[in-house]
Amino acid sequence: MPVRRPSKADASERRGVRLRSAARPAAAPAAPAMTTATAIDDRFFRHMIFNLRNGVLAITRDGRVAAMNDIAYRVLGLPPGTGDSGRPFAEVLVSCPEISRVLQSAFDTADLPNRAEMRLRKTGRAIGYTLSHIHDDAGHQVGATLFFKDLTRVEQIEERERLRDRLATLGEMAAAIAHEVKNPLASIEVMAGVLKRQLSDRKDAIEGLDDIIKEAKMANAIVVEVLEFVRPIQLQVERVSLDEAIKDSISMAESKMPRGGVTVHTAIDAAVPDLQGDPHQLRQLFTNLLANAFEALEGEGRVDIRATLVPGEEGQAGAMEPLPPQVVVEVRDNGPGIGSDDLERIFSPFFTTKPQGTGLGLSIVRKVVHAHDGRIDAVSAPGRGVTFRVALPVVPGRSVRETNNGPDSRR
Repeated sequence: MPVRRPSKADASERRGVRLRSAARPAAAPAAPAMTTATAIDDRFFRHMIFNLRNGVLAITRDGRVAAMNDIAYRVLGLPPGTGDSGRPFAEVLVSCPEISRVLQSAFDTADLPNRAEMRLRKTGRAIGYTLSHIHDDAGHQVGATLFFKDLTRVEQIEERERLRDRLATLGEMAAAIAHEVKNPLASIEVMAGVLKRQLSDRKDAIEGLDDIIKEAKMANAIVVEVLEFVRPIQLQVERVSLDEAIKDSISMAESKMPRGGVTVHTAIDAAVPDLQGDPHQLRQLFTNLLANAFEALEGEGRVDIRATLVPGEEGQAGAMEPLPPQVVVEVRDNGPGIGSDDLERIFSPFFTTKPQGTGLGLSIVRKVVHAHDGRIDAVSAPGRGVTFRVALPVVPGRSVRETNNGPDSRR
C-alpha cells in the first residue's frame, strides 16, 4: 500500500493544532492536601479561648476539666491552676457548688439554658451564662461548655436606675404629703402642750395629752424619714477617716437607740486607707446599722465591727473591667437573727418586723451605699445573729464623681 506523503495543508493543520495547544492555559496542578505545618494548630484555638472577654469552662463527657480561662478563674474567685486540666470539675469547683450543679445537669437534658443568671455565693457576683453541648464529627456528645459573663456592675446600675425611678415618683408624692401633714402635726403638738400646762391638776388629762404629744412626734419622725428616703443624695465627697466615722456612728446610734449592756468591738486593719466619700452620709450609714443591732440585742449582747482592705484587680487586655480596691466593713451582732424569708426583703422600703418601725432604715443604708458606688449584703439565720457586709471603693467611681460635680451637687 503506497504511503501517503503529508501535504503542505496537513503540515499547516498540524502546526495550527500545536499553536492552539500552546495558547491554551495549562491545567492548574492539583492543590496538595493541607499539611500539619500549614494547618492551624491547637495553639490558635487555645489562645482564642484564653483571650475571650467572657469566662469559659469546658468539660469532657466523663466530667473532667478540658479548658478554663483566666476570666473564669477570676469571676469564680478561684486561684488560677495550671494543673486543673484533666481533673474532675467537682474537685476544681468545690467552693462553687452552683456552677457544679449547672455542669452536672449538662448531660441530663437536651434543653440547655441559652441565657440564665445566678449569683455566686462565694464572691457575691452576679453572672449570666450559657450552657452548650460539644459534639464530635459523628454527632456524639463529648463534652459541654459554660460561657459566662460578670453582670455585677450591670446589675448594680440597673438596680440604681429602678430605685431612682421609684424614688422620683415617691419623692413627688412625699413632698406633697409632707407639706400637708407636717404643719397639722406641729399644731397638734403645740396645742397639746398648751392644754397640758392649763390642765396641770388633771392627772388623767395629762396622761392623755402626753400620749397625743408622743404620737405626734412619732408621726412627724415618720414623715421626716420618708422625705429623707426619697430625697436624692447629693454627695459632698472628701477624704474620710473610717475609724473616726465609725466612732462617731457609735455615739449617734446610742442617741437613737439605748445601747444598754451591749459591748462594741472595733477592729480596723492598718492597711485600710481613708475613703473618698460623704462623711455625713457614711456616718448615717453606720449609725443606722448599729442602731438596728442595738434594737435587736435589746440591751444585752455583742457587736463586732471589722474593716479590711481588698486589693483591686489588675486590668488585662481584652479582659472584663477589673474591680477597684475596696474597703469591706462587716457589722456583726449575736442577736436572734433573721429568717430566710425576711432576709430577702430587709432592704425593701417599708418592710419591717418591728411594731414601731417604718421599714426605711435599711433602705436608706442601701441608698447611701449605692450612691458611693458600693455594695451591701446581709447574712443571717435564726439564733445566729446578723452580719451586714458593706463594700466601698477606695476611689469613687464615675457615677459618684458626676454626682459631686454636677450642677445640683450643692446641698
